[in-house]
Amino acid sequence: MTREKRIAEQLLSIDAVSLNPTDPFTWASGLKSPIYCDNRITMSYPAVRREIAQGLAEMITTHYPEVEVIAGTATAGIPHAAWVADLLDLPMVYIRSKAKDHGKGNQIEGRLSGNQKMVVIEDLISTGGSVIEAAQAATSEGAQVLGVAAIFSYELPQGKYNFTENKIKLTTLTNYSSLIEIALEKGIIDESERDLLKEWKKDPVNWLNK
Repeated sequence: MTREKRIAEQLLSIDAVSLNPTDPFTWASGLKSPIYCDNRITMSYPAVRREIAQGLAEMITTHYPEVEVIAGTATAGIPHAAWVADLLDLPMVYIRSKAKDHGKGNQIEGRLSGNQKMVVIEDLISTGGSVIEAAQAATSEGAQVLGVAAIFSYELPQGKYNFTENKIKLTTLTNYSSLIEIALEKGIIDESERDLLKEWKKDPVNWLNK
């Protein structure tokens, strides 16, 4: 089994990902979705978080060999960035969603030197808006953002568009397509439910109206 599928299987096994095509979840944005992913749960499972950290480290070494600093998005990307930075023996910073309104007004915490080459770590990609804003904040502070490395992507069309439009490279350990195939193999969903899940990915906004 590939690492992509193995991590998808692990996310399902610890209930970091829940699938319910017939009784969808409601995201904070109001979007109705047959899937809910909470990768923060991985912190509580040493074997899973270790596999994720090793996978991210290898992926970064392969796709971003010039990296000089690892950044985590606040808050979900921070622990994974710390573990990866440790494995790669690299400096680490984290990026707030907005600058502090007190003290030095930092948005980036840690020490960012000159034009260091950075990879930003995120736990989950939907539309990519928050991590793209984080990457832009790092760029404004002088970093050279090589790209984003994430655990999981919903593979939504809007997300793909946003990364392309902003010219930011994205690599992920696993994704929605792999996850629903593993779910089918494990008997978590049946073929009709898999088809519903595939339809949602194509058009998440109008999915329920079809």
